[in-house]
Amino acid sequence: MLQHLAVHGPATSATLGRALGLNTGATSYHLRELARYGFVEEAPCSGHGRERWWRTVPGDRRFPPLSRQSPETRLVMDELNHLSYAADLDLFGQAQRDRGAEPGEWGDAFPYSRGTIRLTVPEVREFFEEYIALLNRYKRPEADTPADARIVLTRFLAFPAPAPASTATSTPTPVASASAASASAPPSSGAPSGNREETEPS
Repeated sequence: MLQHLAVHGPATSATLGRALGLNTGATSYHLRELARYGFVEEAPCSGHGRERWWRTVPGDRRFPPLSRQSPETRLVMDELNHLSYAADLDLFGQAQRDRGAEPGEWGDAFPYSRGTIRLTVPEVREFFEEYIALLNRYKRPEADTPADARIVLTRFLAFPAPAPASTATSTPTPVASASAASASAPPSSGAPSGNREETEPS
C-alpha cells in the first residue's frame, strides 16, 4: 500500500483495494494503522461525498540497527526487507520493459551505477548520510515542482563483500553500491541511454 501511494500518488481505500486485490475493509484498517504510526496521512484532495484520500508522509525514518533488535524484531525486519527488495526488483523490471515505449529524453535518461570502494565502518555511515543529504537537496513541495517532473524512485544498498575463504575470520571490506530507477520512466538527468558506470576497487 505504501508503495502504491508513493508511485501513484494519493488514493482512497477503495482505489487501493481495486489495485491490490483487497477488500475495502482491509485497506481501510491498514490505512488507519499506517496513519497511527505516521506513515500516511489524509490528503487534501477534493473527493466525492465522504471519500477519504490518503498519501504517504515524507520523512527520514530509521529502524534500530541489527545489534539493537530483539529476535522478534529481527524476524519482522528480515521479512520486510525481503518483500521490499522483491517489490523493487519488480518495479525495476517494469521500468526496463517500458523503457522502449518512452519517447524523447525520458526514454534516454536511465542512470545506473555499480561500484566498489574500500571503507571503514565510520566511512560507511558517513557515505550514507551524504547520500541522504543529496536526496534531500532535490526534494521540494508539490507547489514548487515543475509540470514536466516525474516521480523517480531511488534505492540505496550497501553491504560488505564476502571475505575470501582463506581469510573468512578477518573483517570483510565494506562495499557500497547505489542505484536509481523510475517506476514508469527514468529520471531526466541528461544521461545517455544505457548510461552505466562501474569502478574498480580503490
